[in-house]
Amino acid sequence: MLNNLKDKKIILASNSPRRQELLKGLEVEFEIRVHPIDETVPRDLKAEYVVAYLSKLKSDAFKEELAENDILITSDTVVINDGLVLGKPRTEEEAIDMLKSLSGTTHKVMTAVTIRSTSKNVTVEDETLVTFRYLEEEEMRHYIKMYKPYDKAGAYGIQEWIGFIGVTRIEGSYFNVMGFPLHLIYEQLKKW
Repeated sequence: MLNNLKDKKIILASNSPRRQELLKGLEVEFEIRVHPIDETVPRDLKAEYVVAYLSKLKSDAFKEELAENDILITSDTVVINDGLVLGKPRTEEEAIDMLKSLSGTTHKVMTAVTIRSTSKNVTVEDETLVTFRYLEEEEMRHYIKMYKPYDKAGAYGIQEWIGFIGVTRIEGSYFNVMGFPLHLIYEQLKKW
């Protein structure tokens, strides 16, 4: 469907197996290229702006090396609960604390995607509301032990066991919660 991209090289700057799997679903050929970056966010940056800041930061790391026909895609996802950004947990206790804070509440998942070429640079964002039922501590510990969600914002993957048993409602894009709002990416690539 995206015939306008046949002479382009798509580069996905993400090690996330979920993002890689989802991008394959758009039926585009791509390669993976990742640069380590310092994801330190300015302290005074409002929670709602963090995700776009990080997506653009990842994209900026590549701007000097893109060739004429390259299209780079970077992305970042955060969970926002009570105005606080929940990133990726570093320890089991941090993951438990995050899940406890989400238990029985509705929170916001935001993803920003930056698409860049040598002549164009666009960042789009999506937002989804996710509601969890009250989770028992035993359920949270089981999930963390079995699924090790240390690579996931908010310490959970909606497409995993905790999502199956805990999520009671979502308002917005499911794929956004997985970390890649495909409908927005497709629309941008279609116009490229």
